[in-house]
Amino acid sequence: MLFNGIHHVAIICGDYEKSKQFYTDILQLPIIAENYRAERDSYKLDLQLPDGSQIELFSFPNRPERPSYPEAKGLRHLAFSVSNIESVVSYLIANNIDVEPIRVDEFTGKKFTFFSDPDDLPIEIYEIN
Repeated sequence: MLFNGIHHVAIICGDYEKSKQFYTDILQLPIIAENYRAERDSYKLDLQLPDGSQIELFSFPNRPERPSYPEAKGLRHLAFSVSNIESVVSYLIANNIDVEPIRVDEFTGKKFTFFSDPDDLPIEIYEIN
């Protein structure tokens, strides 16, 4: 096999402070490093997931909006695995995050649902147990 796993996912946000608060406070992802790049007027925030993979959160001035509905070609969404989807959904709702109803994957029988980050990036949670 060529690959060992996913190292990181890069996300460009619209409002850096709002997205930083969402990913660190609401989603509880620990910060590995935070850097400001003056030459780009850009922040880069590295966030850790328990399996060792990372999210790189970027801010850039004058970035275009993300095409979404109807969905454009390209990466579709970010998906997190969870052990108990009901408890995660309850937590998100308690933190004022709109969450779609839980569905069951017709091929795997696993539960999943979606919510969005502050820039309407679709995020899936997928129960793995």
